[in-house]
Amino acid sequence: MTFYVIDDHPLMREAMVMLLRRLRPGAEVVEVSHLGKFAAAVKAHGEPDLICLDLKLPDTLGVSGILEVRAAFPHTPLAVISSEPAAHSEDPCIEAGADIYIEKSAGATEISAALKTLLTAESELDPDEVDGTPTKLSKRQKQLILMLDQGLSNRDIAEALGISEHTVKVHLWRLFKRIGVNSRTQMLHYARVNGLLIN
Repeated sequence: MTFYVIDDHPLMREAMVMLLRRLRPGAEVVEVSHLGKFAAAVKAHGEPDLICLDLKLPDTLGVSGILEVRAAFPHTPLAVISSEPAAHSEDPCIEAGADIYIEKSAGATEISAALKTLLTAESELDPDEVDGTPTKLSKRQKQLILMLDQGLSNRDIAEALGISEHTVKVHLWRLFKRIGVNSRTQMLHYARVNGLLIN
Protein backbone atom coordinates (compact mmCIF):
# COMPACT_ATOMS: atom_id res chain seq x y z
CA MET A 1 0.00 0.00 0.00
CA THR A 2 1.12 3.54 -0.71
CA PHE A 3 -0.05 6.44 1.44
CA TYR A 4 0.54 10.11 0.66
CA VAL A 5 0.81 12.88 3.24
CA ILE A 6 0.46 16.33 1.64
CA ASP A 7 1.27 19.02 4.20
CA ASP A 8 3.63 22.00 4.14
CA HIS A 9 4.52 21.69 7.84
CA PRO A 10 7.48 19.27 8.28
CA LEU A 11 6.59 18.36 11.87
CA MET A 12 3.01 17.50 10.94
CA ARG A 13 4.21 15.41 7.98
CA GLU A 14 6.64 13.52 10.22
CA ALA A 15 3.91 12.88 12.80
CA MET A 16 1.51 11.61 10.13
CA VAL A 17 4.19 9.37 8.61
CA MET A 18 4.87 7.78 12.00
CA LEU A 19 1.15 7.35 12.64
CA LEU A 20 0.49 5.72 9.26
CA ARG A 21 3.48 3.39 9.56
CA ARG A 22 2.14 2.19 12.92
CA LEU A 23 -1.29 1.83 11.37
CA ARG A 24 -0.08 -0.21 8.39
CA PRO A 25 3.42 -1.64 8.95
CA GLY A 26 5.09 -2.23 5.61
CA ALA A 27 3.11 0.45 3.77
CA GLU A 28 5.08 3.05 1.85
CA VAL A 29 4.35 6.55 3.16
CA VAL A 30 5.29 9.38 0.81
CA GLU A 31 5.69 12.95 2.05
CA VAL A 32 4.70 15.85 -0.21
CA SER A 33 5.14 19.50 0.86
CA HIS A 34 3.10 21.17 -1.89
CA LEU A 35 0.21 19.96 -4.01
CA GLY A 36 2.19 20.90 -7.12
CA LYS A 37 4.66 18.12 -6.27
CA PHE A 38 1.98 15.44 -5.87
CA ALA A 39 1.81 14.32 -9.52
CA ALA A 40 5.58 13.81 -9.69
CA ALA A 41 5.49 11.87 -6.42
CA VAL A 42 2.78 9.58 -7.79
CA LYS A 43 4.87 8.94 -10.92
CA ALA A 44 7.81 8.02 -8.71
CA HIS A 45 6.00 5.93 -6.09
CA GLY A 46 2.77 4.70 -7.68
CA GLU A 47 -0.92 5.42 -7.26
CA PRO A 48 -2.21 6.19 -3.75
CA ASP A 49 -4.25 3.88 -1.53
CA LEU A 50 -4.89 6.78 0.87
CA ILE A 51 -4.32 10.51 0.65
CA CYS A 52 -4.01 12.70 3.76
CA LEU A 53 -4.32 16.31 2.65
CA ASP A 54 -3.79 19.53 4.59
CA LEU A 55 -6.53 22.01 3.71
CA LYS A 56 -4.28 25.08 3.64
CA LEU A 57 -1.28 24.69 1.37
CA PRO A 58 0.84 27.43 -0.25
CA ASP A 59 -0.48 26.52 -3.70
CA THR A 60 -4.18 25.97 -2.88
CA LEU A 61 -7.13 28.23 -2.12
CA GLY A 62 -10.18 27.12 -0.16
CA VAL A 63 -11.14 23.62 -1.28
CA SER A 64 -9.17 23.80 -4.54
CA GLY A 65 -6.71 21.15 -3.33
CA ILE A 66 -9.51 18.70 -2.63
CA LEU A 67 -11.06 19.29 -6.06
CA GLU A 68 -7.69 18.77 -7.75
CA VAL A 69 -6.89 15.57 -5.87
CA ARG A 70 -10.41 14.20 -6.33
CA ALA A 71 -10.33 14.91 -10.08
CA ALA A 72 -7.10 12.90 -10.39
CA PHE A 73 -8.14 10.08 -8.03
CA PRO A 74 -11.96 9.91 -7.79
CA HIS A 75 -12.07 6.66 -5.83
CA THR A 76 -9.07 6.91 -3.49
CA PRO A 77 -9.86 7.46 0.21
CA LEU A 78 -9.18 11.13 0.91
CA ALA A 79 -8.80 12.45 4.46
CA VAL A 80 -8.50 16.18 5.01
CA ILE A 81 -6.53 16.86 8.18
CA SER A 82 -6.65 20.53 9.07
CA SER A 83 -6.13 23.04 11.85
CA GLU A 84 -9.39 24.74 10.81
CA PRO A 85 -12.37 24.04 13.10
CA ALA A 86 -14.69 21.42 11.65
CA ALA A 87 -17.67 23.69 12.25
CA HIS A 88 -16.30 26.10 9.63
CA SER A 89 -14.69 23.83 7.07
CA GLU A 90 -16.02 20.27 7.29
CA ASP A 91 -19.15 20.61 5.14
CA PRO A 92 -17.42 22.45 2.23
CA CYS A 93 -14.62 19.86 2.28
CA ILE A 94 -17.01 16.90 2.21
CA GLU A 95 -19.03 18.53 -0.57
CA ALA A 96 -15.80 19.08 -2.54
CA GLY A 97 -15.01 15.35 -2.33
CA ALA A 98 -13.19 14.63 0.92
CA ASP A 99 -14.23 11.36 2.56
CA ILE A 100 -13.53 12.53 6.09
CA TYR A 101 -12.49 15.76 7.81
CA ILE A 102 -10.25 15.54 10.88
CA GLU A 103 -9.04 18.42 13.02
CA LYS A 104 -5.31 18.30 13.78
CA SER A 105 -6.17 19.14 17.37
CA ALA A 106 -7.95 15.77 17.66
CA GLY A 107 -4.63 14.19 18.59
CA ALA A 108 -2.77 11.12 17.37
CA THR A 109 -5.05 8.50 18.94
CA GLU A 110 -8.23 9.90 17.44
CA ILE A 111 -6.67 10.65 14.05
CA SER A 112 -5.28 7.11 13.93
CA ALA A 113 -8.65 5.59 14.85
CA ALA A 114 -10.43 7.64 12.16
CA LEU A 115 -7.95 6.67 9.45
CA LYS A 116 -8.04 3.03 10.51
CA THR A 117 -11.84 3.02 10.26
CA LEU A 118 -11.65 4.73 6.86
CA LEU A 119 -9.18 2.16 5.53
CA THR A 120 -11.21 -0.72 6.94
CA ALA A 121 -14.42 0.63 5.47
CA GLU A 122 -12.74 1.03 2.08
CA SER A 123 -11.34 -2.51 2.09
CA GLU A 124 -14.73 -3.93 3.05
CA LEU A 125 -16.59 -2.16 0.27
CA ASP A 126 -18.03 -4.58 -2.25
CA PRO A 127 -17.64 -3.16 -5.79
CA ASP A 128 -21.16 -4.36 -6.51
CA GLU A 129 -22.45 -2.09 -3.75
CA VAL A 130 -21.19 1.11 -5.35
CA ASP A 131 -23.77 1.32 -8.11
CA GLY A 132 -26.51 3.49 -6.64
CA THR A 133 -28.92 0.55 -6.46
CA PRO A 134 -28.24 -1.19 -3.15
CA THR A 135 -30.28 -4.33 -2.73
CA LYS A 136 -29.35 -4.73 0.91
CA LEU A 137 -28.43 -2.25 3.60
CA SER A 138 -26.93 -3.34 6.88
CA LYS A 139 -28.89 -2.91 10.10
CA ARG A 140 -26.45 -0.13 11.09
CA GLN A 141 -26.96 1.66 7.77
CA LYS A 142 -30.75 1.57 8.12
CA GLN A 143 -30.33 2.85 11.67
CA LEU A 144 -28.16 5.72 10.43
CA ILE A 145 -30.76 6.73 7.84
CA LEU A 146 -33.46 6.92 10.52
CA MET A 147 -31.15 8.96 12.75
CA LEU A 148 -30.42 11.36 9.89
CA ASP A 149 -34.15 11.71 9.32
CA GLN A 150 -34.53 12.63 13.00
CA GLY A 151 -32.05 15.46 12.44
CA LEU A 152 -29.42 14.04 14.79
CA SER A 153 -25.92 15.50 14.56
CA ASN A 154 -22.82 13.33 14.23
CA ARG A 155 -22.20 13.91 17.95
CA ASP A 156 -25.75 12.83 18.81
CA ILE A 157 -25.37 9.70 16.69
CA ALA A 158 -21.97 8.94 18.25
CA GLU A 159 -23.43 9.20 21.77
CA ALA A 160 -26.46 7.08 20.88
CA LEU A 161 -24.34 4.32 19.33
CA GLY A 162 -21.44 4.53 21.78
CA ILE A 163 -18.83 5.22 19.08
CA SER A 164 -16.60 8.19 18.19
CA GLU A 165 -17.73 11.04 15.95
CA HIS A 166 -15.03 10.15 13.41
CA THR A 167 -16.34 6.59 13.25
CA VAL A 168 -19.82 8.00 12.61
CA LYS A 169 -18.37 10.07 9.76
CA VAL A 170 -16.81 7.00 8.18
CA HIS A 171 -20.03 4.99 8.53
CA LEU A 172 -21.90 7.82 6.83
CA TRP A 173 -19.23 8.03 4.12
CA ARG A 174 -19.61 4.34 3.41
CA LEU A 175 -23.41 4.65 3.32
CA PHE A 176 -23.28 7.66 0.99
CA LYS A 177 -20.77 5.90 -1.27
CA ARG A 178 -22.96 2.82 -1.44
CA ILE A 179 -26.05 4.82 -2.37
CA GLY A 180 -24.18 7.19 -4.66
CA VAL A 181 -24.92 10.47 -2.86
CA ASN A 182 -22.72 13.20 -1.38
CA SER A 183 -24.70 14.73 1.46
CA ARG A 184 -27.29 14.17 4.18
CA THR A 185 -29.87 16.05 2.10
CA GLN A 186 -29.31 13.83 -0.93
CA MET A 187 -29.33 10.74 1.28
CA LEU A 188 -32.69 11.64 2.84
CA HIS A 189 -34.19 12.50 -0.55
CA TYR A 190 -33.07 9.10 -1.87
CA ALA A 191 -34.41 7.39 1.25
CA ARG A 192 -37.83 9.04 0.91
CA VAL A 193 -38.12 8.32 -2.82
CA ASN A 194 -37.13 4.69 -2.31
CA GLY A 195 -39.19 4.00 0.79
CA LEU A 196 -36.23 3.54 3.13
CA LEU A 197 -37.82 5.58 5.91
CA ILE A 198 -40.77 3.24 6.36
CA ASN A 199 -40.44 1.40 9.68
